[in-house]
Amino acid sequence: MLDLINRVFGRDIASRTVAKERLRLVLVHDRSSVSPQLMEHLKEDLLQVISQYMEIDPDGFDVTLQTDADQVALVANIPIRQMKRAWMRP
Repeated sequence: MLDLINRVFGRDIASRTVAKERLRLVLVHDRSSVSPQLMEHLKEDLLQVISQYMEIDPDGFDVTLQTDADQVALVANIPIRQMKRAWMRP
């Protein structure tokens, strides 16, 4: 029974999260003239490159563009689980 409840609420939370992410991408596009597709590709590329050096949590990974007056900043929230030992120097 608990498993059924978790699946039902899990799907609701997941779809709400997806809808929120899509809305955020649309708002970023409006503010910075960057297409949502470009932002998604940028996020995927950053995730791929950073994953070569660190084990990260892709669910918490977030990339946004913030506008302030006449400037736009790329802001990334990258939850790191651990460093990959092959890349660490002695």
